[in-house]
Amino acid sequence: MPDMEILFDITGMLFLLVVLTLLVKPFGTYISNVYQGNRTILSPILMPLEGLINRAAGVKQDEEMDWEEYATTLLLFNGMGLIVLFLILLLQGILPLNPQGFPGFPLDLAFNTAVSFVTNTNWQAYSGESAASYLTQMSGLAVQNFLSAATGLCVAIAFIRGFTRHTSQTIGNFWKDMTKSVLYILLPISIIAALLLVSQGVIQNFDPYTNSSLLQPVQTSDGQTIVNQTLALGPVASQEAIKEFGTNGGGFFNANSAHPFENPTPLTNYLEILLILLIPFSLTYTFGRFSGNTRQGWALFTTMMMLFIVLLGVMYWSEYSGNPLVKPVASGSYLEGKEVRFGIGGSVLFAVSTTATSTGAVNAMHDSLTPIGGMVTMLLILLGEVVPGGVGSGLYTILAFAIIAVFIAGLMIGRTPEYLGKKIEVFEMWMSVLIVLTSGILVLIFVSVALVTYFGISSILNPGPHGLSEILYAFASVANNNGSAFAGLNANTLFYNLVTALAMLIGRFVPAVAALAMAGSLSKKKYIPPSIGTLPTHQVTFVLWLAVVILIVGALTFFPALSLGPVVEHMIMNAGQ
Repeated sequence: MPDMEILFDITGMLFLLVVLTLLVKPFGTYISNVYQGNRTILSPILMPLEGLINRAAGVKQDEEMDWEEYATTLLLFNGMGLIVLFLILLLQGILPLNPQGFPGFPLDLAFNTAVSFVTNTNWQAYSGESAASYLTQMSGLAVQNFLSAATGLCVAIAFIRGFTRHTSQTIGNFWKDMTKSVLYILLPISIIAALLLVSQGVIQNFDPYTNSSLLQPVQTSDGQTIVNQTLALGPVASQEAIKEFGTNGGGFFNANSAHPFENPTPLTNYLEILLILLIPFSLTYTFGRFSGNTRQGWALFTTMMMLFIVLLGVMYWSEYSGNPLVKPVASGSYLEGKEVRFGIGGSVLFAVSTTATSTGAVNAMHDSLTPIGGMVTMLLILLGEVVPGGVGSGLYTILAFAIIAVFIAGLMIGRTPEYLGKKIEVFEMWMSVLIVLTSGILVLIFVSVALVTYFGISSILNPGPHGLSEILYAFASVANNNGSAFAGLNANTLFYNLVTALAMLIGRFVPAVAALAMAGSLSKKKYIPPSIGTLPTHQVTFVLWLAVVILIVGALTFFPALSLGPVVEHMIMNAGQ
């Protein structure tokens, strides 16, 4: 039986990755056509609406922005969104569509939540079904799921234009890119996905919560008998679709995608994983199409997929081996903290997919993963989420890694580094370093602060190395805009609400502005034709070199912290303690 279980799990994983790979080219081509202004299958329907929106906003068809104007507009737009969501959360108690009568959020929690959803992090220091009204879930959180994902797409496309334009002062128009991102990409797929989820049992309604009688009374530890349970309802499917497709991750329910109303069947589990991975992987082909050399895109795709499969294999091995103190290794089926509906394979694939992107959704409790399994989820986040990363952010981060790889290779062979015909100089290197290292520096600083203050350590529910892992995971998650948690840390305190909000803001917008600044610099440069000394960046050797650079940066930055957390915990576990 264990051998059949392994075969079934691996077959399911491979099938999903094959389907994903087959979708990368057509969907990447579609994204490219959208932003290049080419006609698409949805153009007859959406072009009139797009024109109406642009006219209402006063956006001219041929109007473009330089990088400073693009970045300023992006920041102002997201700042306005933060204020609006903050007010919705504060005033929730007097707003409509609140059948349960939930009060407004406390000030610090409202600020943290507003920052979380605007930055595409969706870090939740609250329980959705017991704190957020239907209006908050839809007009506040779900709207920001669309807008924050669209913001990531805008930065990625502007960054691509920086590589592909020559002697240009502009990198596009933020308003037009935002409209295209929502209308042509995020909204249509989300509608289709929501309908598919509803067909499988994901709920979508405005009914008040209901009480359901239990088939068998439950006796609690304090002697009370429970005969019914309150079932939370609401417009779940619509938020679930964009939550996954936009790599957001904020669940309607506290249990997130482990809840049967959000993720009821193995089919919905695989559909949600596919939604999570589709845009980040497809953007590599979009990059190749824009640059006129699709081999460049496939090189990035191969790097991402190679690291994804390796870390997926490590985590599956660790979770299948299990904890020898809980269940004999030979029996397999280590289901601590996992849903029996999905088993080890479905749980591991979901965990790797969400932490490899900036999604943050969970269908199993990461706090219950084996030490090595938990380390894999942390490592995927700490690498900068480039395997494949979030919507847009994954692409511009791995391109920053590619520039660093080209620069180091240029130093080794004694040539001026070039990438896609653009000379890489000091400014591009500084911006690449900002993109790659900002989140890592934030993690190390805030973890250090939390470990030496009462407010930081008082929220730890588990002592020893696992407690360190809880704090390390939390700050890795917020600084990299992931949003998932180890679930063993009480994050709804004044200290954690404020410092995690600060980490989310810096971790999101400093790399984004750095990417736009680099795009502006690159777009002004002339194209340099490749010569005999040009490093080929589409071949297998560069793919391997890029993967090594990504791993080295992650290992050098975080190996000491990981050694004191999950590595020590793994050794303690194997020692029988």
